[in-house]
Amino acid sequence: MPFADIQGHDRIIEVLRRSLKSGKTAHSYLFEGVAGCGRKKTALALIQALFCKSSLDDACGICPSCRKIDGGNHPDIHLLAPLPDKRDISIDQLRELQRELSLRPYEAPRKACIIDPAERLNVNSANSLLKTLEEPPGNALIILLTENAGMLLPTIRSRCQLIRFAPLSPEHITSLLERNGMPPETAALVAPMSGGSFQKAMELDNELLIGRREAVLSRVSKLDIGRIATVFDAAEELSGNRDSTLELLDMLLSFFRDAVHLGAGNREIVNRSVTPAIESIAARRSFPRNLELLEQIYETRRAVQRNANSKLALDHLFMTMADNSR
Repeated sequence: MPFADIQGHDRIIEVLRRSLKSGKTAHSYLFEGVAGCGRKKTALALIQALFCKSSLDDACGICPSCRKIDGGNHPDIHLLAPLPDKRDISIDQLRELQRELSLRPYEAPRKACIIDPAERLNVNSANSLLKTLEEPPGNALIILLTENAGMLLPTIRSRCQLIRFAPLSPEHITSLLERNGMPPETAALVAPMSGGSFQKAMELDNELLIGRREAVLSRVSKLDIGRIATVFDAAEELSGNRDSTLELLDMLLSFFRDAVHLGAGNREIVNRSVTPAIESIAARRSFPRNLELLEQIYETRRAVQRNANSKLALDHLFMTMADNSR
């Protein structure tokens, strides 16, 4: 896939194309960003460009190498992920990868591998990877994908070139959804709730999403530090497993980003179908306070991502949101 097929990451693509043109690509990269934002697609596009003989800084998309990569069957690309019945990437899997990388490439100028998600490396496999990152066998290219680089060993992070992928904008998500056959009105509802992930947007259940959005907006509008039960009732109703809590926090991020935009005088918001509710959030607190809460929601999401207790994390967040004294 040529780089032109990747939406929303123009700056990153430009950096990668410059490195390809100069022949100075790194031996190891760490791509950080939410799942479904384009990290893996960009990793494959980089490898495809490296393996393609028709262009210095991009893939032609039609040569045998490019077609094999698009088909997922190039013999010199190795994908490493947890086995279907396991949570972590094991030391045995890592050793097998190291063995494969040590062999001569079959067709390409070098071997390449993608480790996804890299935060699933256990202690033993992570430590075993360090030597490979220091001296990639046969000039192999290693790309690690992660949602949170802070979950990896500092020694691994220091040996990789870190590239941070921003979540895709609702506009990019909407465009991708419509390109995949979703009606425009449905895409406009789903995109703001996707957390910048096209993958998540495709998986969302629209009817359930509408009901959950209304429940979240209703609970948030009733939070009051003077009535503490509203805080704990909201956390009890809206918390769930880790994934559902992250979905809730993505909704709150979307709502409060829009509230901040309104507070700054920008009427272009993404949750246009619930504009009155967003206006109420914006009017209930000062502009600086809404900025503080936006950052607090980000912090809560990061904590839940690091396996903090979902209910306790929401209790603390909703207590903060309920305090309108500032």
